[in-house]
Amino acid sequence: MARTRPAVSRGFPRALPFVASIAIAVACRPQPAPTPRGAEPDVRIGVLVGAAEVAVRGGGALAGSERERAVLRLGAGETVTLRADGYGIATRAPSGEDRFERLTFVSLEPGRFVYVDGRAYRGVVEVLSAGDGLTVVNVLPLDAYVGGVVNAEMGRRARDESAALEAQAIVARTYAVRNQGKFASAGFDLRAGVADQAYLGVEAETAQGLEAVRTTAGQVLVHQDEVITPFYHSTCGGTTAAPEESFRTVRSTRYLRPVSDGHGGGFYCDRSPRFRWTVEWDGPTLLRILRQTVPATLGVDGDMIDALHDVRIHRTGPSERVVEVRLQVGAGDIPVFGPDVRHVFQTPEGRILGSTAVELRVAHRDGMVSRLLAEGRGWGHGVGMCQWGAVGRAKAGQDARTILETYFPGARLARWY
Repeated sequence: MARTRPAVSRGFPRALPFVASIAIAVACRPQPAPTPRGAEPDVRIGVLVGAAEVAVRGGGALAGSERERAVLRLGAGETVTLRADGYGIATRAPSGEDRFERLTFVSLEPGRFVYVDGRAYRGVVEVLSAGDGLTVVNVLPLDAYVGGVVNAEMGRRARDESAALEAQAIVARTYAVRNQGKFASAGFDLRAGVADQAYLGVEAETAQGLEAVRTTAGQVLVHQDEVITPFYHSTCGGTTAAPEESFRTVRSTRYLRPVSDGHGGGFYCDRSPRFRWTVEWDGPTLLRILRQTVPATLGVDGDMIDALHDVRIHRTGPSERVVEVRLQVGAGDIPVFGPDVRHVFQTPEGRILGSTAVELRVAHRDGMVSRLLAEGRGWGHGVGMCQWGAVGRAKAGQDARTILETYFPGARLARWY
C-alpha cells in the first residue's frame, strides 16, 4: 500500500486548527445529514471494533480528554496503551494508570497525526468502552476521509488513469453521504473495511488520490435530487449485475441495472487480473465444504448433505449471473440462491467464490459428483461501478462524469457542499 508524504495535510483547504485547549467534544458529536450546498460534514469512522487493547501515540505532542476535561498529555513518541477490562478503559501511560469511560485524542501540533496501533489518522480519534471491548472512532472532515479511501480501494494508478480515481472519489463520497449514521447506535457512521469502504487513514493517501479528491470536492451522484446508493466492485467480467442477482433486499432502479463493459472486440475491465478465473474441487473436498457452508449459510441441517449426486445451475439473471443453483443430495434438491452462492461454494483454500458469473462443469462417478469446475468472470458482487472498467475507460480517454453516468445510468453529478 502506498505511503504518504509527511506534510500532505496541507493539501486540504480545511485542516484541523491548532488546538491549545482540548475542549473538543462538540466537534465529535454525530453530525446531521448534510443538505445540498451546505457545509462539509464531519464523518465518524469505526476503525476498530471490539479490540481488547490499542496503543495510541502522536506524531508530535498529543492530548487526551474525557468530557472536555484534559486527562492525558503525551510528548512526541510517547505511547498510551488502552485496554478493555469490563469496567471501562484502563490506561497504561508514562504518567501512570487510570480508568475512563471515553477518551478523545487530538494532536497539539499542526500537520501531525494521531496514531492507533501504528497507523496514522487525520482529525480526532475517540476510544469508547463498548461491552468487553474497545471501539476506536476517527472523526474527520468528509473529504479527508475520502482521501484515505480512494487509493485504498483503487491502488496506485498511472497518470492517464486519473479519471478513474476521480470517479472513485465521487462514489466514495456519495456512499458516505448516503450512509451517514448507519451505525449511529455503535457511535460511528461507517466501518473502515469491506463491509463499507476500505479506509486506511494517512498511509493510503497518494498525491494523485488527493488531487482526485480536490478536483471533485463536494460532488456526489444524485437521481431525482436524492443521493443515490452507489454500489461498486472490483471487476464486472463483461457486464455489471442487476441488484437482485446479488442482494436480497436491493432491487433494480433506473441507475442500478446491468451495463455492458464491452467495446469493439474486448472489454474495458479485461486488464483486471481477475477478469477470468477457475476453481476446481474434487468430490470429497466439495462434499466436506458443503457440509460446513450449507448449514452456516442456509440454516439447513448438515446431516442432509449425506451424498452429492449433482450440482446444476437452475436459473440465471439479466446479466447471466447465477441466481439459483440446485444441490442434489439423498433427500432431494437443496436450492442455493444468488446472494448465498459465493459463500456456499467456498474454494478449497477457504475463500468465498469470486463472483456468481460462473459456468459449472460437473463430472460424475458411480452416481456421485467426482469433480466440479467453476469457470468464472469478474470479481465481486457486480453491481454498479466496475473499478477495473473505470480504469480501462480512463485509459481510453473517458472523464469521470462519463464513467459514472455509464455505470449509473440516469444519475447525475451534483455539488452537495
